[in-house]
Amino acid sequence: MKKLMTASVLALCTAMTPAMVAADNHYDGVVVEILTRPGPVIAGRIVERGEEFTAMTGAEIRVSEVPFAELFQKILTDWATGTNSIDVGVFASGWGVELVSGGLVQNLDAYIEADELIDLQDIAPYFRDFNQRVEGSTYFITLDGDFQMLYYRTDVLAENGLEPPRTWEEYLEVAAAIHGQDMNGDGEADFGSCIFKKRNAQSYFAVQSMAASRVQTQGTSEGLYFDPETMDPKINNAAWREAFEIYQATGEFGPPDELNQDIGDTRALVVGGRCGMAIDWGDIGPLSIEEGSAIRDRIGAVIMPGSTRVLDLASGEMVDCDENICPHAVDGINYAPFAAFGGWTAAISASTDETTQQAAYDFLSYMNQAAQSNVDVTMGWTGYNPYRNSQLEDTAAWVEAGFSEEAAENYLSAIRESLNHPNMASDFRIPGAQQYTGVVLDRELARYLAGEITVDQALENIEEGWNEITDDFGRDEQADIYSLSLGITN
Repeated sequence: MKKLMTASVLALCTAMTPAMVAADNHYDGVVVEILTRPGPVIAGRIVERGEEFTAMTGAEIRVSEVPFAELFQKILTDWATGTNSIDVGVFASGWGVELVSGGLVQNLDAYIEADELIDLQDIAPYFRDFNQRVEGSTYFITLDGDFQMLYYRTDVLAENGLEPPRTWEEYLEVAAAIHGQDMNGDGEADFGSCIFKKRNAQSYFAVQSMAASRVQTQGTSEGLYFDPETMDPKINNAAWREAFEIYQATGEFGPPDELNQDIGDTRALVVGGRCGMAIDWGDIGPLSIEEGSAIRDRIGAVIMPGSTRVLDLASGEMVDCDENICPHAVDGINYAPFAAFGGWTAAISASTDETTQQAAYDFLSYMNQAAQSNVDVTMGWTGYNPYRNSQLEDTAAWVEAGFSEEAAENYLSAIRESLNHPNMASDFRIPGAQQYTGVVLDRELARYLAGEITVDQALENIEEGWNEITDDFGRDEQADIYSLSLGITN
């Protein structure tokens, strides 16, 4: 592999805007085909940064879009069959391990070594190590850092003499207390809780946030999903049963059509001032300051609620937290912020020709670098959330974007607390990740919410489905990769 980081590429990477550097068109005639989810979220900013990159280098960045539920299969099929119509896939970081295991993704170590401007040390360790690397090598470029937090209306809770909930039981209590109040002054009753619950979308991420603090207590390396030695699922138990039941119970205090709402629908309600609380990724912060927002300087963020009772693996039942079973607990509450989705990340096809690979890498590096990404994460519509230390350490860029100093510090503090938590829970990062959650978990959760099956039937079905996927990929092989994903080495 040639190291083609030329002086002109270094110049463009240093530039804040394309107008500040003369175009040298050294990539004239090169086309980079990128596939991701529909814009403007994620895709829209790739298009805009692609236009800048074209002006500076001559490389044409073409962005195609498919629905979220189809994205992984489209990329996998294109690369596995040798169709090779896609040079770069932008997708959930956890899905990438399957592509790497199939030899479909280009190893980026040599590119990284030759790149003086990407500044990997500024990328928060969780995203640098868990999102970008597989078995010690870098295969992915982070474009977005994802984990879920709890958002709440500071004014609504204050008017009701309430504090942000620390546990999921308290979440239901607060939601019940404020549900039906007019929160945006339009004369209509609003909602105590807004959580996306649409099937074939992203609802299965939220229920994992509710399960995490009940299942994982020993730190990130414990994991949520399997016994790392046997790959027996840790799903059919009291902890996940309670998580499903709480997830369903939040619907009592949500919009009447919540089962049909995806993340965009709930965000519109939150920004419109109609939600007292919501679960979301980092997007709500920047969205709160956009033109037309009814919640500017009225929204707070905290680490995801935890649990005072957690799963005892030996019995499969719930037990009270103590210093042994919950070593990271605070005031008897076990927290496990969930790195839902992990973040949007980019991979380059191993079959793409060398020149296109280099152009693709240079473009992804350009997007990842602080000069660009530190701006992109402050704009809610982009869908990009903070992942660099420099994005979290200083409020200046956030205040310049429109946050008040107090709101910026609250938002960044919640991110720092979650991201630095020793019991942070990782999303799936093994082959079949999308099948385990996006297909099996999503399907059975939706059937339970629709009243088609009981919670016990749902969990039994998920256990059976997960075992089938594991056996299809090979139980021993999956166990090895799962252990590596948790940082366990033999």
